[in-house]
Amino acid sequence: MKKSAADEAKRWLAQAGEDFKSADILVANRRFDVACFLFQQSAEKALKAFLYAQGEPFPVGHSVTELAKSCARYDREFSPLASEVSGLDAYYIPTRYPNGLPDSIPAEVYNSTEAERAKGMAEKVIRLVKSKIKI
Repeated sequence: MKKSAADEAKRWLAQAGEDFKSADILVANRRFDVACFLFQQSAEKALKAFLYAQGEPFPVGHSVTELAKSCARYDREFSPLASEVSGLDAYYIPTRYPNGLPDSIPAEVYNSTEAERAKGMAEKVIRLVKSKIKI
């Protein structure tokens, strides 16, 4: 049975919250590379939750910037968000693959400053989405 737009939005927003919590655990354990990736994932999933809530059948893509722009078609408050959290896009690939970084590996490059930056951006996305879709 197909889920309603509200049900699907709820599922995606719930997973965004779980990814965010997992990222916090990773920060506490100094696993900054994976934490940055999960903060990016939490923002991506929250934005997709908003798009599902608007009735989009399957939001596609991984760019937080592009997803926020898609959200702005429904609510202009997402328009400035696209540039404010665009830095999260840098955590999608290089945090996971050695060939995304010259002469190093993600576990050696990412640090607490990067993780806190990613966390702040993800919080901003999740907070806005939660204010827009009352679930």
